[in-house]
Amino acid sequence: MGDNQTSVTEFLLLGFPVSPRVQMLLFGLFSLFYAFTMLGNGAILGLIRLDSRLHTPMYFFLSHLAIVDISYACNTVPQMLVNLLSPAKPVSFAGCVTQTFLFLTFAHTECLLLVVMSYDRYVAICHPLWYSVIMSWRVCVTLAVASWTLGVLLALVHIVLLLPLPFCGPQKVNHFFCEIIAVLKLACADTHINEIMVLAGSVSVLVGPLSSIVISYVCILRAILKIQSGEGRQKAFSTCSSHLCVVGLFYGTAMIMYVGPPHGDPKEQKKYLLLFHSLFNPMLNPLIYSLRNREVKAALKRMLEKGENFMKAL
Repeated sequence: MGDNQTSVTEFLLLGFPVSPRVQMLLFGLFSLFYAFTMLGNGAILGLIRLDSRLHTPMYFFLSHLAIVDISYACNTVPQMLVNLLSPAKPVSFAGCVTQTFLFLTFAHTECLLLVVMSYDRYVAICHPLWYSVIMSWRVCVTLAVASWTLGVLLALVHIVLLLPLPFCGPQKVNHFFCEIIAVLKLACADTHINEIMVLAGSVSVLVGPLSSIVISYVCILRAILKIQSGEGRQKAFSTCSSHLCVVGLFYGTAMIMYVGPPHGDPKEQKKYLLLFHSLFNPMLNPLIYSLRNREVKAALKRMLEKGENFMKAL
């Protein structure tokens, strides 16, 4: 038996079990979504960088969220598109582990950034007179660095537990990228501890932060209801609605994938949920912030007017 166990040095991503014709359709559709993701988040980053009126803590954190969304898409989508266009090419073990690590890093970081953004809104609405003191640039940079650092460290825990596992076959990963649960299923050893850590990590970075966000918005809602001016209430709601939409999309899909009970065929369901999580969420986030945020729309209008004036001057 031991003679037949050879170490696996590469994996094959199975992707989506569909006909070649459907694969070409998906390639075109996902390529379009990928382009929109890069353009949308790139536009958000450009606006925040070029417009001094957006140099505030709220948009500082939004720029980090846009970086995470771009990173999400770049980590998983190109490999998926290659596999849709041509016969699946093997991914090296090191490449697979790296992709898993990066995905977990970005997922954890986004969880923490969304909590930080909810805290920023809480301070802005519940303690407006102290906002500039509490949310100083030193505090903002510290919170952003802490989010990224914790994201990396939490991902490292899973990778450190994954690396010692023996992989002796099969080498086919039933996913469109090296998702940690799909990779663990190929290990030739007991992965019970790994799976417990994935569940514990998911609960800690989803339930805990989501509870903090809910508490923040309960306080925000109470503060908004005390505002006498209808215009003031509408402005306060508008600054929070975009963030709430993003929170709902991110945490809704993430909790169903890693915390919720399985129904039907869990492998296929979670595969498509992760597709939504990796491709559609990053594409929708800039649309949500641009369509529901007056300041972003105003900044975009100013940039377009400057561009039009520049072209006329030429």
